[in-house]
Amino acid sequence: MAVDSKSDSTPNLKIVVERNPSESTLSELGIKSWPKWGCPPGKYHLKYDAQQTCYLLKGKVRAYPKSGSSSSSSSSDEYVEFGAGDLVIIPKGLSCTWDVSVAVDKYYKFDAPSPSSSSSSSFY
Repeated sequence: MAVDSKSDSTPNLKIVVERNPSESTLSELGIKSWPKWGCPPGKYHLKYDAQQTCYLLKGKVRAYPKSGSSSSSSSSDEYVEFGAGDLVIIPKGLSCTWDVSVAVDKYYKFDAPSPSSSSSSSFY
């Protein structure tokens, strides 16, 4: 699972989904020691101040990334879909709307390389 976090411009933030990772990958990451979080179906507007890696135990999500430009209609149809059994990496700086069609239960962890003022505005 190669993730290249060095890019020239941050507007090209992408959600990375690994479908059905192996048990050895999950245990290498120590997923079962991560905090758990869940939510009912609904729409959630999220901004990620740190990279999040999560593993979905249950649920189905369509994530609609917000584009950097305020073009009104062009990219509103673009989404990334993920669900139970998927390992998902959401980059730092991404804002998106989660459209949860099936209640989510997940393990998650935030990468916090820079200890800046950790705001509670982020939603897990």
